[in-house]
Amino acid sequence: MAKTASWKPECDKHGETMIIIHDRKGLTELLRIDADSLDGADLMGANLENANLVQFSLKHADLRHANLQHADLRLADFSDADLSGANLMGADITGTIFLNTNLAGALLPVKND
Repeated sequence: MAKTASWKPECDKHGETMIIIHDRKGLTELLRIDADSLDGADLMGANLENANLVQFSLKHADLRHANLQHADLRLADFSDADLSGANLMGADITGTIFLNTNLAGALLPVKND
């Protein structure tokens, strides 16, 4: 399971594993998921604007119509994920893996050099 310095599974008061996604600065909690992995997660329509997903593994995840504007997606793995209709404008996708990823209708970041 890929991790970042700001990512670690946590346990609630009942000992259940959860994942908490924070913003890029690590100050704001954007999403809390009762799971020990985001592989195959259903995040359809999730608002993850400015999310820190550096080195996260989101293989087979459903991110259709998710808002990933300005998210930090460096080195994240979206293999076989569905990002159709997702908004990735302004996202940092440096080194991001999009192997067999459905990007139909997705808004992708554009560099104008």
